[in-house]
Amino acid sequence: MAPLQQRNDVEALAEGGSLVKSYSLTRKRQIRLYLRAKRAADIIGASAGILLLSPLLVLIAVIIKLEDPKGSIFFHQIRIGKNEQPFKMYKFRSMVSNAEDMLKELLEKNEISGPMFKIKKDPRITKIGGFIRRTSIDELPQLWNVIRGEMSLVGPRPPLPREVKEYTNYDKLRLKVTPGCTGLWQVSGRNELSFSEMVELDLQYIEQRGLIFDFKIILRTIKVLFGSKDAF
Repeated sequence: MAPLQQRNDVEALAEGGSLVKSYSLTRKRQIRLYLRAKRAADIIGASAGILLLSPLLVLIAVIIKLEDPKGSIFFHQIRIGKNEQPFKMYKFRSMVSNAEDMLKELLEKNEISGPMFKIKKDPRITKIGGFIRRTSIDELPQLWNVIRGEMSLVGPRPPLPREVKEYTNYDKLRLKVTPGCTGLWQVSGRNELSFSEMVELDLQYIEQRGLIFDFKIILRTIKVLFGSKDAF
């Protein structure tokens, strides 16, 4: 190879490497700024949501207690969050008090592929539970998880520990960010999609995440409050 050509090739490689490094640093700065803005938006949005929806939250709590006076209003469950850290995720109770005990008998009826468990006609769901699950109202107590920093308004759904035990290293990539109350999976088909499709959508979100993208997902999520055939 001629010295001049060799020098040009080296310079081209060096320039390309510099461009890649520059892009990488720029992207890292963008992500840092985005995460700060996202956290501020989470605190403001979750606080405003709790305040504005407080009459609805109280009404649902009363109905749950009237239907099952001996049961609790809220249900908490250990979920796996960012970097595989466990935390307590809160929901309105939508199932009978002994729902976890009944799960083993129902596992063989699972209607969704992969580690997750879902069946449309779940006998554990109460009357009010069916309504709040269809409308996703049962998820509203997670606004408290958002304020605590354990969750975000938008992000991958936090899985159960037993589900993560079946994850591959590739699946665990979706656990690299803070989980969310809603996400790209929920507005793209939800339970009509397979587990592998959910993982791909979560990784797509992580790659493309930004405030505008988050806002679009929140807007698409709002219609779920009016009922969704996918929410079971």
